Amino acid sequence: MKFLIAVKLSLKFVKTHLDTVRDTMRSFTHYSQAYQLYAYSLPVTWSYSQDRPYKGDTITADRRMYLHLYFSPERALEDEKAFNSRLADWQEELESGQRHPDHEKQYAKYFEVKSTPVRGTKVIAREEALAEAKRNYGYFALLSNEVKDGMKALEIYRNKDLVEKAFDNLKDRLNLCRVAVSSEQNLDGKLFVQFIALIFLSYITKKMQENNLFKKHTMQEVLDEFDIIECFEVPGQQLQVGETTKRQMDLYTKLGVVPPASLQ
Repeated sequence: MKFLIAVKLSLKFVKTHLDTVRDTMRSFTHYSQAYQLYAYSLPVTWSYSQDRPYKGDTITADRRMYLHLYFSPERALEDEKAFNSRLADWQEELESGQRHPDHEKQYAKYFEVKSTPVRGTKVIAREEALAEAKRNYGYFALLSNEVKDGMKALEIYRNKDLVEKAFDNLKDRLNLCRVAVSSEQNLDGKLFVQFIALIFLSYITKKMQENNLFKKHTMQEVLDEFDIIECFEVPGQQLQVGETTKRQMDLYTKLGVVPPASLQ
């Protein structure tokens, strides 16, 4: 069975390998401009075993896997900002005396609380604990027994939710939360139209990923850009397209579509 899965950094073998390459992997040699992160891949050994009840024995062997480690500076910043926000809330709860029962573990781990009759309650952060918590911010890992290349593994993993996104597009963007039809024939027709529309959305998504358009545009922005193009229809004549801007023509080209002849 071939697999590609996300793995926790807290796993012993992941932590061991990450600590070994933590400093060297964040060099420009391992940087991907397309994904704006650092990637480092290395082979690891998997002690494989399989019980065979029908033969009454157990197969044991060492199998090779590939551990892909990543560091995203943007993700690290987001993680740290979120953690600092939580720390500020916990500190405020301690200083105000309004402790939350669900946060007792975090209080003890990250803060030292001192209370005196004169100075009241003083909350001091445990810097070593904070530094350890922030040490792995921005890092994540994938594990595969087939995919050797780190960037290929990341691309495959990020595309794993295509089915979920397709359903989300059907329900939200294509308004299929409620079918709102009165007959089975109407339902068949609506599902067919939705299916065709989903093909177009999937194609646009794929082309936007290939051309890095998501860095500057959202899907809705691209659709809105095309939505303002006017069309003129006269019975018995070919459909006429109104004026198109250079920006729209450029988007057509990047999406792999021949720009329509306009009236400009």
